[in-house]
Amino acid sequence: MATNFVKYSQLINNSTKYAQRMKRLSNRIFGEVAIPTNPKSMKVVKIFAERPLHTNEEIIHYYPRHVETHALMLKLREYGLFRDEHQDFKEEMKRLRELRGKVKVWKRRLNQEQKES
Repeated sequence: MATNFVKYSQLINNSTKYAQRMKRLSNRIFGEVAIPTNPKSMKVVKIFAERPLHTNEEIIHYYPRHVETHALMLKLREYGLFRDEHQDFKEEMKRLRELRGKVKVWKRRLNQEQKES
């Protein structure tokens, strides 16, 4: 003697109007696509079924480690293992300014020296 579930599954596999409506109702209840659609539409269904990006913890709390990376690059530059061409250029320009006698003096230092005098 078959159980009620087996009878239900056999009924759904039949191609009667009642079976089709029950299959659609079952799909709607369990969050599946009610009416069979083409693969292009199924792609949209899959995208909307996924978790939204603004609630994904991995995306929200991601940040590159800028401070640690900068400190590492400075240390590697001191050891001669990393070449920072921009920093090299800035140091060379500063060296050339010193040779020409045009050293930058900060206004804050000038104000402090005037107050001390």
